[in-house]
Order: sequence, then C-alpha cells, then structure tokens
Amino acid sequence: MFKQLFRREKKLSPSVNGRAENIPSSKHLIDIQQVVKAYYTPVGDFIALDGVDLQIGEGEFVAVVGKSGSGKSTLINMVTGIDRPTSGNVFVNQQAVHKLKEGPMAEWRGRTVGVIFQFFQLLPMLSCVENIMLPMDFCNLYSQRERKERALHLLDQVEMIDHAYKLPSEVSGGQQQRVAIARALANDPPILAADEPTGNLDSKTASAVFDLFNDLIDQGKTILMVTHDIELASRVTRTITLADGKIVGEESH
Repeated sequence: MFKQLFRREKKLSPSVNGRAENIPSSKHLIDIQQVVKAYYTPVGDFIALDGVDLQIGEGEFVAVVGKSGSGKSTLINMVTGIDRPTSGNVFVNQQAVHKLKEGPMAEWRGRTVGVIFQFFQLLPMLSCVENIMLPMDFCNLYSQRERKERALHLLDQVEMIDHAYKLPSEVSGGQQQRVAIARALANDPPILAADEPTGNLDSKTASAVFDLFNDLIDQGKTILMVTHDIELASRVTRTITLADGKIVGEESH
C-alpha cells in the first residue's frame, strides 16, 4: 500500500486535461464541497458520504468522530486522494484533487499530505531510518546524503534516534507509530492525515503520540485525524461528527 502513496514521477506541470491542475479554490487549506461517495455492489448501493461540505484552515487540528461505517475513513481518503468522490469537489492546498490523474496524484500526495495509519505500515525489511528515507526517494527530493540527515533529524524529533537502525519488529507499537509519523513528515508536507493513529496503542502511549501531534501543530502543520477516542477528540481545535455519511455535529474547543 505504501508504494501507492509515494511513487517516483516527473515534476508536475499544468494540464488542460486535469492531470495536474493547480486552481485556487478558496482561502481554506482543505475545502470539500458537496462530496458524495457511492459504492455500487451486486447486493446494493452504499452511500459512504452524502453531500459533505467541510473547510479546514491552515494550522487547525481537526478530529473526525462517528460510529463504524459513518464515513470517517472515506472522508480522509478524499483529502489524501486515496479514493475519489462520485461527485463534488475536493481542493487541498489549492489543488483540485478530484481532477488529478493517478501519476500526478502520487507525486502531489507525496509532497502535500503525510499519511499516518493505525497499523503503522512500515516496511518490515527496512530499518527505521530507511523507512523514513523512502518517500524522499520516491519523490526525488534531496540528495542521498541529505535524505539520511533529514531522516535522522526527524527520528530525533520524535525521540527515536536511538533506534534508527533497528527493524520495525525490534521496537514497540508506540515506537513504530513515532517512526510512521516521522515518515509522514519526510517531505515536509503542510498537512498530516491520520486514520485512527492511536487505535492500536495503549492509553498512555496514545496520549504521548497525541502530544507529538500538538507539537507539530505548534510548528505550523495542519492535522486531520479520524479517531474513536472521544477524550483525545476533545483536545483538538475542532471536532466533526459523522453519521450515515453526513456531518451531524461540529464543536470547537
């Protein structure tokens, strides 16, 4: 799955066919406009998102909560470009994400959105530092020496520098998530998209990871996080509640 997120591509260029359009949409860093996502199956249709509008500004920490099947992961996949809307518009960092073709999408994602998963998705045969260097390699960013220096710096930032040359299997789950966060920061994206990033961690480790997210907000990052943890969700800038594919509640903190 990681190779789908970061793939070596040529530099993006504008195109009239929507391959890499960069059209200013609004003042918002993330602007989701009337997005519908329908899945068509032999046993019937399923509407995962039903006319969702959501705007997120630079520097916000937004949590998306709701029951299983409410559309949380689908919503975050719209922002990352992992999935595409059936209808509606998705603008991220003034890019019309819904119009990007697969090739330009991979490079755009690699440079713009750091994706963090519940189960870490680290490559088991690579060391922690090599996992962090990988997205830089896929997007052709930095020299080989700079990649290693940056990866080590990021490991130091997430307090994992002493484990740089260990394999993921040689560190704990909480430590693997710290490495995954460092990997998401490898290309210095303005946005982090996290899908249940603490769902596989104990409460103490989850709180430590959450504190790291707050540090990143202080550094100017924007975070969109799907979570089932209501206590953590109450500590963000804004909480969005989804039900049956619709936004049914919003609370600022």
